[in-house]
Amino acid sequence: MRPTLFDFAGGEPAFLALASAHHARCLADPELSHPFSHPGQHPQHVERLAAYWAEVMGGPPSYSESCGDQSGLLRMHARKADMGDLGERFVDCFARAADDADLPADPDFRASLHAYMRWAVDEVLSYSAKDAVVTPGAAMPRWGWDGLEPVSARGGLAP
Repeated sequence: MRPTLFDFAGGEPAFLALASAHHARCLADPELSHPFSHPGQHPQHVERLAAYWAEVMGGPPSYSESCGDQSGLLRMHARKADMGDLGERFVDCFARAADDADLPADPDFRASLHAYMRWAVDEVLSYSAKDAVVTPGAAMPRWGWDGLEPVSARGGLAP
């Protein structure tokens, strides 16, 4: 049986390195730097991002226990109107950050990470309209080697 993507990556330190590298790349991007450098950004943005990605990839529920559920995350990023090519830039920064963070170069692992980020960006962008409504109570997604894992109505993995 394969380990979770979280364990395969190297656990919490790996996701903190990934989030730090991703944040640095986004700040260096001429288009992404604006949304990543606004004054209202949470002072522990990188740590929270690391906890979110770690939880999604099979790690502990640190993000959902301290920051909220998927609906809260989507509301935070919703109603931004036309995002232009920011989604593509975000995905590209993520792929490059995986290299910067020295995450395993295993092709299946990297493909899973890329597929996750593509899915995540598409989900966020689906709420970009000014009148978008985010339904409350969305469970945290779980991403595995084969993609999005089914979630039961109670929020746990489906049997």
